[in-house]
Amino acid sequence: MSMSENAKKIIQKNKRKKKIILLCQIGLVLLFFLLWEFLSSKKIINPFIFSSPSKIFTTIMNLIKTGELWSHIFTTLYEIVLAFGIGITLGLIIAILLYELPILAKIIDPFLTMINSLPKVALGPIIIIWTGANTKSIIVMALLINLIVSIMNIYNGFLGVDPLKLKLLHSLKATKLQILKYLILPESKRTILSSLKINISMTLIGVIMGEFLVSKKGIGYLIIYGTQVFNLTLVMSGILILIILSFLIYECIVFLEKKLSKQR
Repeated sequence: MSMSENAKKIIQKNKRKKKIILLCQIGLVLLFFLLWEFLSSKKIINPFIFSSPSKIFTTIMNLIKTGELWSHIFTTLYEIVLAFGIGITLGLIIAILLYELPILAKIIDPFLTMINSLPKVALGPIIIIWTGANTKSIIVMALLINLIVSIMNIYNGFLGVDPLKLKLLHSLKATKLQILKYLILPESKRTILSSLKINISMTLIGVIMGEFLVSKKGIGYLIIYGTQVFNLTLVMSGILILIILSFLIYECIVFLEKKLSKQR
């Protein structure tokens, strides 16, 4: 058997595995919803508290018909994209500064750790007073959650660059900018891409927390409003929409990671 035939068999085998995994995942999701619907319809679980997939589907369809759903989704997406873009840009810039200025890194390291461990919800009332009950406070809340994590991840990635390669470039009298451009950033690409995944997750958490506090529109508002009026079907609908949205955003980051990984 030739090498090419072996390679084709391995590729086909991997494709079959992926299909089986995907089918199993879809099957588990369908089984979960069918079981949930059955338990709710038979009142084995409280239908008021846990609602049911059929009620959730009806609620979502009503939101689509009235046009409210797209308004809430676009509001949350706008806040996520804005906070994510600012967070990853600032995270990269600050990580570069810390790498180029080791003394500064040592000075602020304990402060970064303290801020990162601080419960951000506790700062909610102060953020609202400082920035007002608007989109700004939501963005600030998201940045408090995603920025420190991005800085620490990217900075640690810079520190993991091969010291022998650094010595080689120093021996060739390369400038700091050249070292950063041709060694540090390319060598840390995997870390930066991994940081994007973490950042988008943290941003989503921050945006929803912010919407819980101040928003009058968005998926977070939809969930908190449903809680206030004891419409738990609306709450479950909001949670389901949020899960789907977070999955799609994460898949976009994975797609971007694959595209950038192929570039040399």
